Amino acid sequence: MIHTVATEIGGRTIAMETGKMAKQANGSVVVTSGDTKVLVTVVAENEPKNMGFLPLTIEYQERMYAAGRIPGSYFRREIGRPSEKEVLTCRLIDRPLRPLFPDGYDCETQLIATVFSADQDFDPDILAMNGASMALMLSDIPFAGPIGAARVGYVDGQYVLNPSKSQLEKSQINLVVAGTRTAVVMVEGRAGEMAEDQVLEAIFFAHAGMQPLLDLQLQLQQEAGKAKRTVTPPPIDLALKEKVEAAAAAGMEEVVTIADKMARSGRYSRLKEEVLAQIDPELYEKPSQVTDLLSTYKKHVMRDRIVTKGQRLDGRSFEDVRPISCEVGILPRAHGSALFTRGETQALVICTLGSERDEQHLEGLGGDVYRRFMLHYNFPPFCVGEVRPLRGPSRRDIGHGTLARRGIEAVLPATDTFPYTLRVVSEVLESNGSSSMATVCGGSLALMDAGVPIEAPVSGVAMGLIKEGDRVVVLTDILGDEDHLGDMDFKVVGTRTGITGLQMDIKIEGVDRQIMAQALAQAKAGRIHILERMEEALGSPRASVSEHAPKYVTMKIHPDKIRDIIGPGGKIIREMTTEFDSKIDVEDDGTIKIFSNSSEMGNALIKRIQEITAVPEVGRVYEGEVRTIKEFGAFVQILPGTDGMVHISELANERVKNVTDVVKEGDVIKVKVIDIDNRGRIRLSRKAALAEGES
Repeated sequence: MIHTVATEIGGRTIAMETGKMAKQANGSVVVTSGDTKVLVTVVAENEPKNMGFLPLTIEYQERMYAAGRIPGSYFRREIGRPSEKEVLTCRLIDRPLRPLFPDGYDCETQLIATVFSADQDFDPDILAMNGASMALMLSDIPFAGPIGAARVGYVDGQYVLNPSKSQLEKSQINLVVAGTRTAVVMVEGRAGEMAEDQVLEAIFFAHAGMQPLLDLQLQLQQEAGKAKRTVTPPPIDLALKEKVEAAAAAGMEEVVTIADKMARSGRYSRLKEEVLAQIDPELYEKPSQVTDLLSTYKKHVMRDRIVTKGQRLDGRSFEDVRPISCEVGILPRAHGSALFTRGETQALVICTLGSERDEQHLEGLGGDVYRRFMLHYNFPPFCVGEVRPLRGPSRRDIGHGTLARRGIEAVLPATDTFPYTLRVVSEVLESNGSSSMATVCGGSLALMDAGVPIEAPVSGVAMGLIKEGDRVVVLTDILGDEDHLGDMDFKVVGTRTGITGLQMDIKIEGVDRQIMAQALAQAKAGRIHILERMEEALGSPRASVSEHAPKYVTMKIHPDKIRDIIGPGGKIIREMTTEFDSKIDVEDDGTIKIFSNSSEMGNALIKRIQEITAVPEVGRVYEGEVRTIKEFGAFVQILPGTDGMVHISELANERVKNVTDVVKEGDVIKVKVIDIDNRGRIRLSRKAALAEGES
């Protein structure tokens, strides 16, 4: 039986239908808005995996036929590796869902969202997020939903719910917000230096606007939902728990007072061995029962120490930022570089300048996109003292890099004032929390070191939350353990003026307006403190780009001369590119953009282009080569590809009997342009040049 429900959100109808497609999945729904349709399915194994964590996989697929396009890949089909957009949407779906599965549920679960149709006016990611919640609600899989999702923009001084593509192009913000009935569970997006209260208002504007979607899901679940599986939380052996905590009490108090990450980790590893040695093996079936209880105890002790005693692991107050060190110009051949260290988190960030040809080409449902600014984040295993194979960028790497890119993009100079393509790479060398924010800070410094005239420096800080009943503590600049054991990871990026990017994930059922307002206020103070430390290393962009950066020059020629620059089959421009070790871009209006690896080469290339494109002027004297001899005169090349004729009567002051008595082929002589007729034929005179004192 087919069931369909619909509601209006932000002036746009969103409909959900189940019972027609993908009926063998545990839950399936087609979400529609306009001509955009997304199928979301969820399937779970019947038997638990007993893996100790939730084996949840989220996939999001954009089919090119959805927009009436054929993929541009060699195989003309969607490649196996997901695009950056698909990866980021997977993360948007995963992050608000994962905390809402019950403890004890560990059946392997796969959720797949597939875009079947896209009308180019509305990003399918919002439909996929709501569809993911709806598919879980319809299934027999236990899930503490529903959650709703909405995008919010700010256009002409007004907040806009689920803005269109054209509205987003004019919007000062682009935030995706997910929430339950009473709280916000996830935030992701960019903001154009907006004040904290404006961003807060935007988040809760979206939260209020998504409420009809929650009603819609509950209605469809009531009509077509399946009975939920029963999940029994894993039993806790209270006697074993008591023995583990008694054996670990003294050692755990020592662990939570060690500020150094590696020393604390080492002491905790030894504590595991000590506890296992004290517990009778007959009391447990496998060591993981003991170590799991020990991990839970560690979490309790750390959280209680923060909430009850007001003491963090490294002794800081709740608002303090770890010690900061900033250095610029670290790499001598890089165009810009910075080493940013905050506590035990360190990022080496490098900026490289390139030409328009270096822009990133992205193919998607909305058509081809060319990205001028790229930020790539690398998280090698040694930065956390681990050994693991090196692979391509993970979903986490892509997500962290995108967050940093969005935060910095707001302050980049316009293309017409700084036409370089920009690539920033962050190599995380040490990590103990908030390496993405170290990337933002290091990226800002590296850009300024490269001479990029950014509008203002940007910094970022990660906020944490510990919530025990009515007791709430917001932490500034969280450590890795505070992130792992806490309830929130809220990253805020911005300038002194306002916020440029933010991302929030939580592990509880949501945060309210008051908590978020407190977190934003603390984040602002932390952000400005970090900016002050950054400014001590480099307060503003360097006056010029690095001597190792390509030199950019623009010049204008007559459009009719473009063919002379290109040459037959591109021969001339290829030869110049090789000879002068430069990149040459020629536009249809005659604008030539030159990127050269040195000023000397660039100046020589400009001179060559000027010679090639020069137009003969009547009355001007040129030095040219005699190319052809005729009885009536000589043809002389005065400019590349431009010849004129010297009549025998214009070769000398005296009468000339034979042309060869004065000049021969290959001679270089001075000649004056005395006429250019309406057919473009050029008359030259050696006699006139001699009269002006030229020889």
